[in-house]
Amino acid sequence: MSHPRTVAIIQGRMTASRLPGKVLLDIAGQPMLARVFTRARRARTLDLVAVATTVDPSDDPVEAWCREHETPVFRGDMFDVLDRFYQAARNFEADVIVRITADCPVIDPVLTDQTVRLITGNWSLNTEHFDFACNRLPPPWTRTYPIGLDVEVCTFAALERAWKEATEKHQREHVMPYLYEGVTFSGKALPLKTEHCSLNTSFSSHGFKIAQLNHDPDYGAMRWTVDTPEDLELMRRVFAHFGRDDFTWQDVLALQQRQPEMFTVNAGVVHKTAFDVDERRK
Repeated sequence: MSHPRTVAIIQGRMTASRLPGKVLLDIAGQPMLARVFTRARRARTLDLVAVATTVDPSDDPVEAWCREHETPVFRGDMFDVLDRFYQAARNFEADVIVRITADCPVIDPVLTDQTVRLITGNWSLNTEHFDFACNRLPPPWTRTYPIGLDVEVCTFAALERAWKEATEKHQREHVMPYLYEGVTFSGKALPLKTEHCSLNTSFSSHGFKIAQLNHDPDYGAMRWTVDTPEDLELMRRVFAHFGRDDFTWQDVLALQQRQPEMFTVNAGVVHKTAFDVDERRK
């Protein structure tokens, strides 16, 4: 196979616990889902960008928006998001799956491409080195890119194995923990040709080979995602400031460095860990 079919799946639903309906809330004239979709599909490594929402009637508006805007959409289980992703990946015939969440309206296509290529870079030689790649891992692991630029990538084979073997609630709800659990990056990070970037590699406790993209300096404490009303207010300020949607993550970084007071609105929001689960799940 000379080129793997690479599909980004944006997960989102209307019943978010901290900000219900957030995926369709307005950011500078467009729903957040539109912002994520538009920016995600600019990534050059992607063959398709699709949305995966739930079969719950509350997500009928999500499907309706997708249909109206000719956006591929799949509906699956509300809480078993791993199953939703797996079924969506099969439906869209993906060889490589890119996980993006619908609450990341400043997702960066260049950073997405850098992460995807960790999986697909040697595909034509049948020597794909990694089962899973990311530009961050959730707490208790570490990150060096701002929260809200999160990209996770895996092969279909790895996703299928996780779908078959994962049994814990957090493994099913957060899609990919089964792939990276138990990983420790004890060796020195490998420098990359891209400026300020390095790579950590290791094996997870389930035997998957993992790659994590890092940035120096460390900007992992910055928060550019939307879980709360305060987060939403910040993203509205950011988009209003630029007046367009093709700004880069470095543009947002420069804005925060120039106008730090703009970014204090959501400073008290606590980021969830990989082990938090929705208590509404039965």
